[in-house]
Amino acid sequence: MKSGKTSFTLMLSSIFLLVKLGEEMAFIIFGVLLVGSFVLLLGVGGKQLYKLNNEEREDVIRQVYHYAVAFITLIMVIGGGVFAFMAVADYVSPNTYVESFEDYKNMRDYHPKYENSEVKREELSEEELRRQYDLMVEQQIENNKQRALNSFVKSLGWIIIPLPIFVFFQRRISREKGYK
Repeated sequence: MKSGKTSFTLMLSSIFLLVKLGEEMAFIIFGVLLVGSFVLLLGVGGKQLYKLNNEEREDVIRQVYHYAVAFITLIMVIGGGVFAFMAVADYVSPNTYVESFEDYKNMRDYHPKYENSEVKREELSEEELRRQYDLMVEQQIENNKQRALNSFVKSLGWIIIPLPIFVFFQRRISREKGYK
């Protein structure tokens, strides 16, 4: 029973790690943990495998393979669901850092490009600066929404692609146990 509890704890900590770290790094760490636990499982179970005949050994290896594929695809679907939810949240409420109007105006007034140059910069009215600033803010928000939408579509791939594989192997596991 302790092994099942440890596996569940490992799975939960891996999911939280996926949320905390970036996608790529978390999947690499998760993969290393998964392979390590798989090797550990085979090492412990391997001691008892030599007592079985060939047919029983093949049966055990097939079951471990089916459970491993089902577990990995389930984690992929869960990860895709988490990332899809985060992308929808970013689309609904984009998290945008926007400089203040005063900072925007000061940056424009004291731009180093014009300090030692003979090029004269055009003087803009306060209203024109405000209009340009508002356009910049709207553009940043739209860019963040577009990135969130793109991320959502990618996350759907992490759900749609492994889901049929998970269902297939889950049915196969159920059928082998005698359930239907």
